[in-house]
Amino acid sequence: IATTVMEKIGRLFINLQQVQQVPQMLKEAAPSLPCTMREGEVPCYLRERYIHTGYRQMHQGWRYYFLSLFQRHNETVNVWSHLLSTLVVLMKLSQLAETVDFVGDVHAWPLLILLLSSLAYMMCSTLAHLLSAKSEFCHYAFFFLDYVGVALYQYGSALVHFYYAIEGSWHSLLQGMFMPCAAFLSWFSCLACCYSKYWSHNLPYWHRKVVQVVPSGLAYAWDISPVVHRIFSCHPCSQDPAVFFHVGQVAFFLSSAFFFTQPLPQKWFPGRCDVLGQGHQLFHVLLALCTLSQIEASRLDYLGRRPLYQRLHGDAAALHFSLLFVFTGAVSALTAVVMSGKVRSSLDHRDKLK
Repeated sequence: IATTVMEKIGRLFINLQQVQQVPQMLKEAAPSLPCTMREGEVPCYLRERYIHTGYRQMHQGWRYYFLSLFQRHNETVNVWSHLLSTLVVLMKLSQLAETVDFVGDVHAWPLLILLLSSLAYMMCSTLAHLLSAKSEFCHYAFFFLDYVGVALYQYGSALVHFYYAIEGSWHSLLQGMFMPCAAFLSWFSCLACCYSKYWSHNLPYWHRKVVQVVPSGLAYAWDISPVVHRIFSCHPCSQDPAVFFHVGQVAFFLSSAFFFTQPLPQKWFPGRCDVLGQGHQLFHVLLALCTLSQIEASRLDYLGRRPLYQRLHGDAAALHFSLLFVFTGAVSALTAVVMSGKVRSSLDHRDKLK
């Protein structure tokens, strides 16, 4: 017994030594990272309005961009906000898996799709903000990937709202068209965002935002309609604990949409929000809070409204909606691949003209 205890103590000591070496390893790696640059030193497609410094250098090795996770630059908070949110959703998925039969219970599949689509958009956003500065092609390709993640999340949101949150009267009006329209609008918003990004160097700022926001706004208005109908229909709402979280997710999303469309507060303090305080950072945080509220609301609906959604959807609908989720993701991914090909062709053509 004494020998076993000593072996465990020795292993623990070795592990502690390895942990203590991590800060030193990061410190040794940090000096190898090139310094960040000012906006005039980077191409126009990398520049953000009112952000003057903190731009990473281009055409470095992949190691540089991954290590820049620990560097102070103008994308650091954007990366960490969704990276930490990804970990929180993974923890939530792990906790739910202990009590929810995601495999055997078909009525739990929409909740699983929401969790997976949430992870998808957060991870794609993390990669886009972390790696898009490597080259012009990477800049476009990784943000196209980001839009695929957003499309998946839009579909996942629509699914849980239609499956769990909807009232019978609203379901009777939209049952044959709601999910097909949600799938189309998810793909269409992905396509619009890709084209907006592709033509961003030729479009004024507000034109680009309109092309991005209008399709996404239409998708959100459609996807959230069962929740809005439910909020205004419940009497009294205090007896329905999920409604509180549904109200929260709507409030967080509308707040996040404001900071997505408005370059605030950096417009008021140009050059002072280069690392911390950008509107896009606030957009990330508020959207993550929206997602967490949505997951909790859907969990409560899954637990508390089973008689209703079993009667409305039966046992076959979940499979059909899951297949439509895969199809929507595949079509959105194909759109991103095609748009990446257009970027590659355009860059090759431009290089030949030089």
